[in-house]
Amino acid sequence: MSVTAADVKALRDRTGAGMMDAKRALEEADGDADRALELLRVKLGKNVAKLSGREAAEGTVQSYIHANGKVGVLVEVDCNTDFVARNEDFVAFAKDVALHVAGSPTVQWVSDEDVPEEAKDAERRVYEQQAADKPEDIRPKIAEGKLGKWLDDVVLLRQKHVNADKHEEKTIQELRDELSAKTGENVVIRRFVRFTVGE
Repeated sequence: MSVTAADVKALRDRTGAGMMDAKRALEEADGDADRALELLRVKLGKNVAKLSGREAAEGTVQSYIHANGKVGVLVEVDCNTDFVARNEDFVAFAKDVALHVAGSPTVQWVSDEDVPEEAKDAERRVYEQQAADKPEDIRPKIAEGKLGKWLDDVVLLRQKHVNADKHEEKTIQELRDELSAKTGENVVIRRFVRFTVGE
């Protein structure tokens, strides 16, 4: 029995399995979706789950080199399936993130969770000392406000994309969430590195 693309998509939607795994399971099960689901569960075990809960283990590495050749960026963006990893929108998003990192020399971490507690505590202490001449009851608020602004500078997901016109002033987080909704997959900016000549 021949397996259609719609059958493969339906099984992938149910399981979150990769395209080739879903296709092979359907072929082996002679097109019986329930039997194919069983085969996938045996083969992939715990990995067969709804997409949102799946580990983002596929993806792409994209780069951006500034025209003057003095700044370069590599970025890894992950998703659930190889099918989406090759998708035009997905690759374009990864390239846009690389471009943004090149234009944002202060960015150091992907998300708030990636910022070490020691770094936050050190910044907080500086801001508390800067607010020492303010009334005692508002010092913590001032320090937290400044800490939030600092995080805006150093955390990638908080930043508005440098190409504000193209991306309508959206943050990297908002752009990532839109892509995730569009693809139906867990889109994760895993890591980035920025190279600057002489630094």
